[in-house]
Amino acid sequence: MPMPSWWGHVNKRVFNPRAIAGGKWPVLTHVGRVSGRTYHTPLDAYPVDGGYVFVLVYGSRSDWVRNILAADRARLRVDGKDVELVAPRLIGEQEAFQALSDEVPRPPRLLRISEFLRMDLAAS
Repeated sequence: MPMPSWWGHVNKRVFNPRAIAGGKWPVLTHVGRVSGRTYHTPLDAYPVDGGYVFVLVYGSRSDWVRNILAADRARLRVDGKDVELVAPRLIGEQEAFQALSDEVPRPPRLLRISEFLRMDLAAS
């Protein structure tokens, strides 16, 4: 896992509520695969042709990633608008970098991030 899981717990309780309240970050809304509870997770969402790519800073074993893969959908609030996303799938670094524009900063090599999540825009 690129980042230690304990840091994710700190983010979840301290920084995420502030990021959501600030309204500047994209927020992914998803449903817990066990609890059925609705969760809101602020993160970087990068638009690509037909959808979005998310950098998995904590790896694919993160609860939010597992929730989305189980539900096969999520809603993303970005720039004040909600978009429905479907067909989540894990992709590798090469596919992610091919899809992302050159202006999108690449994760630092130090973090050893090799997994990304790609989702498609739902048909209107």
